[in-house]
Amino acid sequence: MTAERIPGAPARRRLVVVGSGIAGLYSALLAAEAGAEVVLLSKGALADSNTFFAQGGISAVLDEPAPGDTVAAHITDTLTAGAGHCDEEAVRVLCTEARLDIRGLERFGVRFDADDDGDPALGLEAAHSAPRILHTGGDATGAGVANALILAVLDAQDAGKIQVLGHSQATSLIRSEGRVTGVEFLRNGRLESVVGDAVLLATGGAGQLFAQTTNPSVATADGLALAWRAGAELADLEFFQFHPTSMVLSAAGKPAPFGADPLLISEAVRGEGAILVDANGERFMPRYHPDAELAPRDVVSRSIALHLASLGDPNGHVFLDARTVEAIKGKGFLEKRFPTLSARTREAGVDWTLEPVPVAPAAHYWMGGVVTDLHGRTCVPGLLAAGEVACTGVQGANRLASNSLLEGLVFGRRAVEGFLGWAPPNGGGTDSLVPSAPALRSLAGERLASSEAGVDLHATTALSGTTEPTGALVWQPELVPEPFSRAALRRLMTAKAGVLRTGGLLREAAEALNAWADVVLPENVPDSVDSVVHEDANLLLAAQLLVRAAGARRGSLGAHYRSDAVETPREEIVQRYTIRRKASLVND
Repeated sequence: MTAERIPGAPARRRLVVVGSGIAGLYSALLAAEAGAEVVLLSKGALADSNTFFAQGGISAVLDEPAPGDTVAAHITDTLTAGAGHCDEEAVRVLCTEARLDIRGLERFGVRFDADDDGDPALGLEAAHSAPRILHTGGDATGAGVANALILAVLDAQDAGKIQVLGHSQATSLIRSEGRVTGVEFLRNGRLESVVGDAVLLATGGAGQLFAQTTNPSVATADGLALAWRAGAELADLEFFQFHPTSMVLSAAGKPAPFGADPLLISEAVRGEGAILVDANGERFMPRYHPDAELAPRDVVSRSIALHLASLGDPNGHVFLDARTVEAIKGKGFLEKRFPTLSARTREAGVDWTLEPVPVAPAAHYWMGGVVTDLHGRTCVPGLLAAGEVACTGVQGANRLASNSLLEGLVFGRRAVEGFLGWAPPNGGGTDSLVPSAPALRSLAGERLASSEAGVDLHATTALSGTTEPTGALVWQPELVPEPFSRAALRRLMTAKAGVLRTGGLLREAAEALNAWADVVLPENVPDSVDSVVHEDANLLLAAQLLVRAAGARRGSLGAHYRSDAVETPREEIVQRYTIRRKASLVND
């Protein structure tokens, strides 16, 4: 079976897909094409997703790759960026099967940018060893992909193959006899429900946990909270990637409008040769990493934070200087290569052909999530997950640039295979055109096997491998200077659990979060028809889980950096701190 066309399902079954990013849209189309009945829930409009705002592109080694590029090189780059924490089998699947799902996208109407010879225009991005990044519309890849898939979904809806429920916020998973059988959701101020043979969570991430984020307002950890409350296992929550170059609108030429989202300045800009300088005009990245601006994202973000701290301005910003790109590649290159960014920076009052752009790190992507096998299956029967909400182990401790959209494609398709029964119970491969690869030790089975870890009776989580106490922490009122609000939560997480962390900061964060949780009770589904109330509870729950995981990992690894880190042996690098709601709370 390949992404070219999934063969017909032997019996018509219903799949409920929650989320309208690349994983949700693509998997819904494939499942419907295979003959399944598909219901697609979108929290807002179909375009309201992280996918729509993605600029960088999709990484893939094509049938005719760039000179010298290979699938093996893509695998190596992904493993290197993941800091030794990736599931190697998942990475091999991702990189080997990438070209199949690129063809799948093209079949659903996506048109990738071409060079002057009509061949795919392959870009180079940070931490990639060769040009292998596909774009559509220059720096508007996410929008181009999303628009094409949305049109295909709407066509399928018109043909009666997919039922789309827009502006429907999932609030809880329906369970029967230990199996997930549907979703309850809010729509038009009313609580409704839909049942199915399985539910696929494709809800994206949780950038709204932090004060500065590249994510849209819908990224509020909804899928993670749904899965946690249903008893699913979570892993790698300590690894949250901060994009190093988000435009600081307040420092630009015009006042930032109230509530304006930060503007991500794509990795591809640095790939084309832009450099980072401080307020003194000094280029500083070479002193922090030999790859300078092309180092992995966590390194660049941390380097910016450390450099600002060394200048006595930890809450300040640096500058991205793209003038060198224009000077080398010719006048008008930036406008042609990055039309959206050129327009958006001008709107903010900066002409980046003439002056540098003020930037700072912003919460961008969560490597951790709901633990799945290689076909999207969680430890809860009937519950699948794909995309950013899932944790296949493919991203490791730090995601390689432009691998996120690819993960949504490859593992979204594989989740459909799992749903239709074409994946073996152990999560192995299926019959397909994908060349067979040598078997590598998978960590997925170990993660699932460890989900029955012992539980402190007073704790709300089971955390394997922790070296810090998991009991309730004493509330210090001075750490909670105000009642709970989303703004207060985002400030707290940014200050104490952001790019730079220490054990003390994380303990202070946990105490404040626990105090708020005593009032909000995020473990439970809120008894409210106000969507904001549900989002706030989901964010608070996600914050608690992230901080607990970050406190457990006392060494620095990938995107998780602790300035008080202890030396970490190899076995702890590959170890996953997994969290699962205690058994007494799982049962209905």
